[in-house]
Amino acid sequence: MKYLSALLAGTGLFVAAVSCAAAPVQADGFTHVKTVGAIDEYTMDSNGLSVLLMPNRTVPVVTFMVTYRVGSRNEVTGTTGATHLLEHLMFKGSVNYNDAKGNSVKKFLETVGADYNATTWLDRTNYYAEIGSEHLEGYMAIEADRMRNLLLRESDRQPEMTVVRNEFEIGENNPTEALDKEIGAAAYMAHPYHHSTIGWRSDIEKVSIDKLREFYDTFYWPDNSTVTVIGDFDPVATLGLVRKYYGVYPRAPKPIPQVYTEEPAQSGPRRVTIKRTAQLGVVGVAFKTPAATHPDTAALNVLASILSTGKGSRFYRALTDKTLTTGVSAGVGFFHDPTLLNIYADLAPGATHEQVEKIIIAEVERLKTEGVTAAEVSAAVNQQLAKIAYARDGSGAIAGSINECIAAGDWTLFYTLEEAYRKVTPADVKRVANLYLQEDQSTNGWFIPLTAAAPAAQ
Repeated sequence: MKYLSALLAGTGLFVAAVSCAAAPVQADGFTHVKTVGAIDEYTMDSNGLSVLLMPNRTVPVVTFMVTYRVGSRNEVTGTTGATHLLEHLMFKGSVNYNDAKGNSVKKFLETVGADYNATTWLDRTNYYAEIGSEHLEGYMAIEADRMRNLLLRESDRQPEMTVVRNEFEIGENNPTEALDKEIGAAAYMAHPYHHSTIGWRSDIEKVSIDKLREFYDTFYWPDNSTVTVIGDFDPVATLGLVRKYYGVYPRAPKPIPQVYTEEPAQSGPRRVTIKRTAQLGVVGVAFKTPAATHPDTAALNVLASILSTGKGSRFYRALTDKTLTTGVSAGVGFFHDPTLLNIYADLAPGATHEQVEKIIIAEVERLKTEGVTAAEVSAAVNQQLAKIAYARDGSGAIAGSINECIAAGDWTLFYTLEEAYRKVTPADVKRVANLYLQEDQSTNGWFIPLTAAAPAAQ
């Protein structure tokens, strides 16, 4: 407990430094939407761009991030993986910033010593850099240019396709990742979460540059994005820069397509099996759970921690401590739409899939029947608070956390979820276990390792 207190105090220094944020500023072209905690939200009047500002002048570093509300959730058969491939192509140059001119985004960021990257997930794509404050305008100019002026050339698509295909193959060779993909595909029949973010191999290989441009022209607009700025900056001056570089773009010419497909109610358990060359097997069990914005999210995460986090967890004592597994994980998806609580157990040598799955289900049923103790809830809540503390260690980490809340549909979860954890009770955990961890709402899977065939006799 002393360690946790020190951790929360140490990694909370950055947030503490901004907890007494100044009043929202007035800036031409922007409307202040709301202030929650240390974050001020604004909207650009001309094009609907959302802007989140979290100033902290203690260190001369700033994180600038753009979150586009588009991910694999917005893909259909034929374009699966397009969001991720497009993310790669976003680094291949825009009209005004490219390798030919010697001022590409990579060259600029590496020259100024920035920590930068981009990521794609089910509900969003984001681009970000942690840089010295004096370089904010330079990076913002490049980032804004590639919002609407990306080159998107076939000569870039082909080599990047092979890079993405290699990522796909790496995932296929990881037993847990491969099983997770197939469990997701079986759990979701109609909803686009059926498709993994990496996409299907044939779509990765065959999607045309025209399809990628169509995707870009559909979703990469100010009114489908949020700019987040955290760290050492002046709010009025920064909003002026945002207006200078992003204000040149209008709203999307057509309404941004919304995902309206809902997953039909599941009416019985589902099962998948993968047989591939590997060393050890994996058992997976998944249950349908609600979206991240649902009030039960905190209790479900506490439940997952009680089951799987640490040597005092239910699964460790029932499985790993008895040398039946090398490890068991349980986690709840943090997404815009209803998701899954996934349990994955890596089998130890000599253990069987039947044996391990039976114990997993038995532990789930025992929890549903007997409930959990106040001590278990307290420990699990502290584990969740520790995760939050780690995720707030510096402007880059904070931006990443806010990014996931934006994607889930409500950036204020950055604050409200922490408070929700503190209120979780043993009764809450038992209630959500009985409500969501039902056999008819489950999808189970086995990864069965096959031994490589022995070479033929000569």
